[in-house]
Amino acid sequence: MAPRAYWKGTLKLSLVSCPVVLYPATTAAEKTRFHLINRETGNRLKQQMIDAETGDVVESDQKGRGYELRKGKYVEIEPEELEAVQIESNHTIDIESFVPREEIDQRFLNHPYYIAPDGKAAVDAFAVIRDAMKDQERVALAKIVLTNREHVMAIEPLGKGLLGTTLRFPYELREEDQFFDDIKSPKITKDMVELAGHILKTKAAHFDPSKFKDDYENALKALVKRKASGKKIALPEPEERPSNVVSLMDALKQSLKGGKKNAAKSHARRATGRRHAPKKAHRTAARHRKAG
Repeated sequence: MAPRAYWKGTLKLSLVSCPVVLYPATTAAEKTRFHLINRETGNRLKQQMIDAETGDVVESDQKGRGYELRKGKYVEIEPEELEAVQIESNHTIDIESFVPREEIDQRFLNHPYYIAPDGKAAVDAFAVIRDAMKDQERVALAKIVLTNREHVMAIEPLGKGLLGTTLRFPYELREEDQFFDDIKSPKITKDMVELAGHILKTKAAHFDPSKFKDDYENALKALVKRKASGKKIALPEPEERPSNVVSLMDALKQSLKGGKKNAAKSHARRATGRRHAPKKAHRTAARHRKAG
């Protein structure tokens, strides 16, 4: 069964347009989640809104929205006033420009979505827009309204479809200067930089997210399983923290030795695999001759 579309509308490039659907490209459904419960009854707890000053429970018909002008002073905004400034969606992804992919600062990337044609009649126009972007090696910037807010979306080809990623606005980003200005510029010797470079080479790899392991999530699942089966949970002893007093040069040298050992082991495994391959081929050929 196909997943339910998050959004339906039209992808538009000048006078060319086609119906499309959006699907969230990420999910948190598999993550382990906990609920607040009453320890005495085992029942789930229900949250209530409490007046911060009086401590009274506030019923749903008494709740409103307010913007804090200054400490403890709010201006109340009515629901109809919010509706008056909300942007009404025209259900159109209107492509405004195309930019080189490398010019998009990764800090602006927000939520990814899969974009697919909506119905057979949309496939031709969809393919034209997708393949034109492949040829130009450019990313489209478009406007889209999601949940009553306007977003800028970066759109690029992904396999047979398109990947649309909403972008943050500049006001949502913090300037790096406030975090980096106080970083000192120590004098680092050329030998240290070269040693660090050698360590980098021993750890060179290709991006492979299938190797990512969420150790904490796995531990949570194991914990829940053991607890649900009535097994006792052994609490680990606190580990002693190692001393931070270490020579930077010594640490680099030791890291390089460890990296070279791991690289040698990996090379040996690959070499062993290559040596075994001809024997297997020889045995296969021998079996064919015997069968003949």
